[in-house]
Amino acid sequence: MAGLGFLRSSLAWGTRRRRQQDVLVALLRQLEVMTEEIHRANLIQQYRLTVDQMNRTIDDPSLADASSTLTGLTEGKRRQLLFANRQYGSLLLAHRVGACGWDELLGHLRVLCRNAVFAEYWDRTAEHRRSIPADSIEAQVGAAVDIMMEELAEDPEEWWIVGPSATAEPPA
Repeated sequence: MAGLGFLRSSLAWGTRRRRQQDVLVALLRQLEVMTEEIHRANLIQQYRLTVDQMNRTIDDPSLADASSTLTGLTEGKRRQLLFANRQYGSLLLAHRVGACGWDELLGHLRVLCRNAVFAEYWDRTAEHRRSIPADSIEAQVGAAVDIMMEELAEDPEEWWIVGPSATAEPPA
């Protein structure tokens, strides 16, 4: 009898231990999800601050010199390029926070790359992108846009197929 009692208490303890481990694993998963959500919320907030500054720059040309390193631009052209930057940033943010996947991002970028103002923005800011770490998502998206721009220059009539394959995952 004593052995049976010991066996039962051992099994009960083991079951309780497994439940505790299951609860701990579930809590860790929830913590991971919450951490990702906080990260996304921080990205969105940072983007809001950036857009607010860009809006002020677009509305008040006297601020343009403080926020733009591009020279030799008319006030109107500077506004256009700042807006093109804002469009690109918005697409990049949408991808980073999971609002659009890689395929959808590529589709939006294909359309954006057809725009002459965006093409000029992209060309004028090529030097800026060189300082971005090569393994960052921004560098990976930038590389995809570079390919799109090159292929569009060769054959602008087939814009819907330029760039990386839509089924290919972004470079790691």
